[in-house]
Parts: sequence; structure tokens; C-alpha cells
Amino acid sequence: MDKALKTMIENMPEKTGKSLEEWKKILDTKSFTKHSESVNYLKSEHNVTHGFANTIVVLSKEDDKTSDDLVESQYKGKEALIPIYKELIKYIQSLGSDVTITPKKGSVSIIRNRQFVLIKPATKTRIDLGLKLKDKPITNRLENSGPFGTMCTHRVRLTDASEIDDELKSWMREAYEKSQ
Repeated sequence: MDKALKTMIENMPEKTGKSLEEWKKILDTKSFTKHSESVNYLKSEHNVTHGFANTIVVLSKEDDKTSDDLVESQYKGKEALIPIYKELIKYIQSLGSDVTITPKKGSVSIIRNRQFVLIKPATKTRIDLGLKLKDKPITNRLENSGPFGTMCTHRVRLTDASEIDDELKSWMREAYEKSQ
């Protein structure tokens, strides 16, 4: 388990009033069909912050799958992209111990106090990296969010690990710093 996620789970009782297992039991009594319904329920009915609510919902749905299983499923048939993914994660983990890496069915959400990066294998040859960089101008490389909608403000298309250069790292660091 990712160190930041482990820390978040350990801090959950103090920060939310309940352990992860207690939250899972509460969600088991509900029949939400959408991820956002569960998150909104925890936020509105139990005053849980968005980051904790999202993590609780993701982890409650994925008891049968580990984070590694989810990432492996995303890259099935797209194995050529794994070096790009691993290089992104390596850099993201260097940003700080308060980073939570949350694999989902189709993407990996990177959270500090809120999501600041989203990694999605878009095609067999491309990863779409979503960034939350409010008020940052659009460029040829730093495109508008495209398919990410409001989850991110910008997108960078990556087809090779060499594209994880100083410029891209500076954008990821800026997104991290703004997510405080």
C-alpha cells in the first residue's frame, strides 16, 4: 500500500470520527449507484472532507481489487505505456509525503488536499495527464482539459517517458503546490 494512503487511513478516525472499516459498513447499508452519490452523502450527511470521502468510497468499492490490480487492468493491452506511468509516479511521490495515489477503474487520481493530477491511459500509445492549474494559459503542449472536463484544467499528452521533462515536472509541482 502506498505510504501516503496508509497514513491517510491511519489518520481517518481522528480526522473523520470513524475508521475506514466503520465507513465501509455505513456505505454497505446504502445502495448508491454512482461514485459521486456516495461521496456527496459522506460530505453532506457526515461532514467528511472531499479527499477523505473520495478515498473511503474508492476503497470501499475496491475491497476485492488491490491498487496494483486496478493499475494492471488499466494497462492491459497498453503495456508500452507502463514506463511512462512508473516515471510519473516516481516523480509525483517525490513531491511530498502528503500525496495520495488512488487508482480507480480507468485512471489514477493524485490527491493532496484535493486532486491535482490525473493519469489516464487514453489509447494504446498515449497517456493523458490531467493537471489542475487554475489561471494557467493554454499552450500547444499544455492543452485545455479535453475529456477530463472540470476534473482538471489542463491536459498533456504523453507517448514516451522522455516527455517527462523539467517543464512537465514544473507543472506537476505547481499543481501540487496549488492543491494545498
